[in-house]
Amino acid sequence: MNVIETTIPGLYILEPRIFHDSRGYFFESFSQREFDEKIRPIRFVQDNESMSTYGVMRGLHYQRMPYTQSKLVRCTYGAVLDVAVDIRHGSPTYGQHVAVVLSEENHKQFFIPRGFAHGFSVLTDVAVFQYKCDNYYAPQSEGGIQLLDPALGIDWRISAGRAVLSEKDLAHKLLAEADSDFKYSDNLYEA
Repeated sequence: MNVIETTIPGLYILEPRIFHDSRGYFFESFSQREFDEKIRPIRFVQDNESMSTYGVMRGLHYQRMPYTQSKLVRCTYGAVLDVAVDIRHGSPTYGQHVAVVLSEENHKQFFIPRGFAHGFSVLTDVAVFQYKCDNYYAPQSEGGIQLLDPALGIDWRISAGRAVLSEKDLAHKLLAEADSDFKYSDNLYEA
């Protein structure tokens, strides 16, 4: 696994070593040992999958404390633009984001630690999106940031006329008004 550091410390892009032959390909999509050595020790407890069509935008979601989550995300069919926004108050990168295309072709994964809001837009006719979480989902702890907040400056690569958003996601507050309780100084890695 090749680990690529991003412009925001703690966010990592992971590229697997892919072995091709006449039958197709093989790669190790996750190794606990290698992740612990190259990123940090973690214990994932839940895997999720969604299927969406072109133009669907999901996010920007996070879980409030004490149910906050780190995620390891990937797209196994089609392609998405995946985005993580730093929502840790006091962080030197607060409000900044990293965006990466994840696809069935590039096999990249994106690690998003606690303290970040997460979302994606679907760039192909259909996309299947999978992610691992290091804490269980808690509906009472849901939080969100408005996907289209102009202060974030995110180019979702979807025209306004083709964007498909849920009423719930449209109702999220702008970053400046959001109720995230993350602080840069908190040890967010402990469950």
